[in-house]
Amino acid sequence: MSSNADIQAKIDEIEAEMARTQKNKATNYHLGTLKAKIAKLKSELLNGPGGKSSGSKDAGRGFDVSKSGDTRVGLVGFPSVGKSTLLTTLTGTASEAAAYEFTTLTCIPGTMNYRGARIQVLDLPGIIEGAADGKGRGRQVISTARTCNMILIVLDSAKPVTHKKLIEQELFNFGIRINQVPPKVKYTPGQSGGISYQETVLQTKGMNPEVARMILKEYRVSCAEIILREDITADQFIDVLEGDRTYMPVLYVMNKIDQLTIEELDILDSLDNYVPISSQHKWNLEELMEEIWNRCEMLRIYTKPKGATPDYDEPVILHATNPTIEQFCSRLHRSLIDQFSYAWVWGKSAKHQPQRCGKDHVLEDEDVVQIVKKAG
Repeated sequence: MSSNADIQAKIDEIEAEMARTQKNKATNYHLGTLKAKIAKLKSELLNGPGGKSSGSKDAGRGFDVSKSGDTRVGLVGFPSVGKSTLLTTLTGTASEAAAYEFTTLTCIPGTMNYRGARIQVLDLPGIIEGAADGKGRGRQVISTARTCNMILIVLDSAKPVTHKKLIEQELFNFGIRINQVPPKVKYTPGQSGGISYQETVLQTKGMNPEVARMILKEYRVSCAEIILREDITADQFIDVLEGDRTYMPVLYVMNKIDQLTIEELDILDSLDNYVPISSQHKWNLEELMEEIWNRCEMLRIYTKPKGATPDYDEPVILHATNPTIEQFCSRLHRSLIDQFSYAWVWGKSAKHQPQRCGKDHVLEDEDVVQIVKKAG
């Protein structure tokens, strides 16, 4: 059985070969094979021999924090960037903060209330370079981050922006894809018939039948149906084959802006997906909470019992772009949809007030819903 050091040495060797290889059409197949080899080795490094399907059950276990509330948000960052102060400011939960690094040694949860939603915020220990390989309890930190609806990468705005790239790489190495959605690729392994490869969209990023076959060969797949419904890279195709990637919204929280000049703030303003704050002085926290709400795609739906006024104090929080009444029922109780007859809906989604709707009706923020069950 190969040790982690041996596996890492193989990864370094392949990465060095990739760096030496010129990128052109002739080398596409070779680079695709090398990328597949690296993905397999990294999977083995994280999960034990055999990759994602085996290994010790503790290989990727996070901190034991029970999930509560409507949404879970993780604070990830290097030591001493102000995560603990931010947790205390947002939730009122005391998390030890000091002027030296590695103050937080375990995961500390807190809950903040915003627009009727209870949002659980996790203050995770500071990660260091090499976290995905297990350094500094990094695997526990990133494993817990994978259970969140959203990650806030907290950065010290007075420190180099290279810290942002390092954290992105650690999350990438652990299978977290930042601000991406799963590729539109149909992959169906088979028992016979060889490789069936189709493209419904012109591929301009390096994918073609031969590259797909070379990568599948590395995964010992000889029979499969592949349909590419969007223009993708070889890395995205490998992510589909691995099947254990997490696609998650991420917001960069540039903390300690009270230490910056106006000119430096203007430079930061060119970054995408970022919010400047000062957790110590409570600057710009409203915009941060607004961004969390929008990126987690949260909607408030109020329930109305028959013959009573709507319950505006405890909304049902849904996470979806176009949530249906069926999803609303499932959020209340998994068996409710079996007893569902129709619903009365008041609000922006209703054509008239109220509107009688079926289970496929799409709801909007702050709609009021009354469920009518089947008779008998």
